[in-house]
Amino acid sequence: MTKVYVSSVIPAPAAEVWKIVRNFNALPSWAPFVAESRIEQNAQADQIGCIRNFTLKDGGRIRERLLALSDYDLSCSYAILESPMAVENYVATLSLTPITDGNLTLAEWQAEFDCAPDREAALMHQIGNRVFQTALSALKHRFGR
Repeated sequence: MTKVYVSSVIPAPAAEVWKIVRNFNALPSWAPFVAESRIEQNAQADQIGCIRNFTLKDGGRIRERLLALSDYDLSCSYAILESPMAVENYVATLSLTPITDGNLTLAEWQAEFDCAPDREAALMHQIGNRVFQTALSALKHRFGR
């Protein structure tokens, strides 16, 4: 099982950041590599089990199922159902923790998945840097003070 972990400090209160990231269908509004997204079968975007189907700006399509969403813990977990990345058993969690000194947010995004051994390093870089860190950096920029 391959593990990827990325963290960032976002210059905004955790409750404000959570308002954006809790919406499972809002990726196009904060992840710069996502072109469009929809929730399948008219489900609510915060309904456990709903499936988001989104298109990347490079044309790739990904389908993910919402596994958990906690307004108390400020976290959500999801699984990839279909993607061009050649990963299996992919489960990721995005969580926010308030940093009281300065009213900031610690954002942590981690994933575990299976993949072919010869693809592990490339996928760790792609997911960790080009997906997670790129999205968290966009959030930092959005809330920049």
